[in-house]
Amino acid sequence: MSDRASSDGAGDVSLAEAAGAAPGRVPLWLKLLYTAFMAVLIPVYWYYYGPTNFLYFCDVAVILTLVGIWRENALLISMCAVGIVLPQIIWVLDFVGNFFGVSVVGMTDYMFKDTSLFLRGLSLFHGWIPFLLVYLVWRLGYDRRALVAWTVLAWALILVCFFLMPPPNPNPGLTPVNINYVWGPSDYAAQTWVSPAVWVIGMIVGMPLLLFAPVHFLFARMMPKAPRHKATT
Repeated sequence: MSDRASSDGAGDVSLAEAAGAAPGRVPLWLKLLYTAFMAVLIPVYWYYYGPTNFLYFCDVAVILTLVGIWRENALLISMCAVGIVLPQIIWVLDFVGNFFGVSVVGMTDYMFKDTSLFLRGLSLFHGWIPFLLVYLVWRLGYDRRALVAWTVLAWALILVCFFLMPPPNPNPGLTPVNINYVWGPSDYAAQTWVSPAVWVIGMIVGMPLLLFAPVHFLFARMMPKAPRHKATT
């Protein structure tokens, strides 16, 4: 192996690369289909929930995915995958449990309440977005900067939601409250196990360790590496 190849990290090969997989382009039909969905979701959510709804991790991720899918930007797609694949897989498991009458963690209880069927139908994106992101990372390659980039973004969102957004409310209606669970797992009352400051610090420390890092290390091992775009002179 040449010195140049070694310095470029050629020896650090993922399992996908070892199997002959290489990053590719995103099909146009998928870009158009995803864009059509977002063309419905964004104005509908803005109308019913208001702009603060787009501070949720999942909503930030689907918007970044829209940009990333058209630009075929591996970093943006990798950030979204690191940030929400594992939480959304938990959403899927909870949804399946609720379908059979068992609420696993309560994340999808709202999907089985007598509310707007249209809004609940749009919310089903939580169920397919993690699988789409896995596919997109496979197509574009995994950018290992994603862990740090998403972590910094998540910290900013946590602090904004804790200090500036509404806390839990017994009757929130459609107004987003307790965005990103910064006051606890319930939208109706703040958690009382620890002080609010300890809870938020726990999120800042715990989410990267428990939710983001496992996906990062799995993708770094399993997915093709995103190609490096070197500046030309």
